[in-house]
Amino acid sequence: MRCPFCSHEETQVVETRDSDEGDVIRRRRRCLSCDKRFTTYERPEIAMPSVVKKGGARVEFDSAKLRASMLLALRKRPVSMEQVDAAIERIEEKLRTSGARELPSTRLGELVMRELKRIDKVAYVRFASVYRSFEDVDEFRQLIRDI
Repeated sequence: MRCPFCSHEETQVVETRDSDEGDVIRRRRRCLSCDKRFTTYERPEIAMPSVVKKGGARVEFDSAKLRASMLLALRKRPVSMEQVDAAIERIEEKLRTSGARELPSTRLGELVMRELKRIDKVAYVRFASVYRSFEDVDEFRQLIRDI
């Protein structure tokens, strides 16, 4: 670890502590050159799968895009941000635990629809109507009947 004060490359770990949640390790370090102390944090880096679009293009998973699309469907609906955050966390957890390196955008859309159906039926219908690109009113009616 390089010292942030003098850029010396050798430091000594003086103290190591786990966070209360157990997901971060805090390390106090001392530079062997300038003797200054600093803190570093270690947390696991888990790669999310790439999203494969319908046209074959691959893009990185972007939780901001996921949040924006869900919030658009939930616009003016009585749903708290805590519910939205929990739904996004459930989707991301499914993606992390899947172990897949790539994910079809259709699968991601299905995960979003499942969460929206769970928290708000109107938002689910809004999202599904755009996502599934209904050709006529009968397809839309069938979706509503299914709910």
